Amino acid sequence: MSVQTVKEYLKQWNFDTKVMEFDESSATVELAAHAVGVIPARITKTLSFKINDSCVLIAAAGDAKIDNKKYKEYFHTKAKMLTPEEVVEFTGHAIGGVCPFAIKNPDVKVYLDVSLKRFDVVYPAAGSSSSAVALTLPQLEQASGYEAWIDVCKGWQEEE
Repeated sequence: MSVQTVKEYLKQWNFDTKVMEFDESSATVELAAHAVGVIPARITKTLSFKINDSCVLIAAAGDAKIDNKKYKEYFHTKAKMLTPEEVVEFTGHAIGGVCPFAIKNPDVKVYLDVSLKRFDVVYPAAGSSSSAVALTLPQLEQASGYEAWIDVCKGWQEEE
């Protein structure tokens, strides 16, 4: 898939105009933060995990890390990330451009981590390693068709 595919998908809510494309890479949280001009925590990373023969995507703040214990409590299985090939197969997006919407496989479930809730606007990728889209949390909820807000990350709260 591509930025154009994501724009077409987001057009149904008029969010396509919020897509930003860069001359520089935004493939990592740090690079995306630099390209967008925000702190890394505001970048929404979309993490992909294998559960049985399917996949779940977890959109989390850029400064959050998966907490294996919390993940296992919620999903009742060990956190196992997809290979780069599996990511493309399930989502249609390559690593560096994975976003929680415009997903190739309709069986993929999207979850939003509470680490994002401290921001009004967040910046997930938009289908390529040199793109992002500025979305409010309600817009992210709408575009992702999310299953639930979950708490499976660590490292983003100051008291941790």
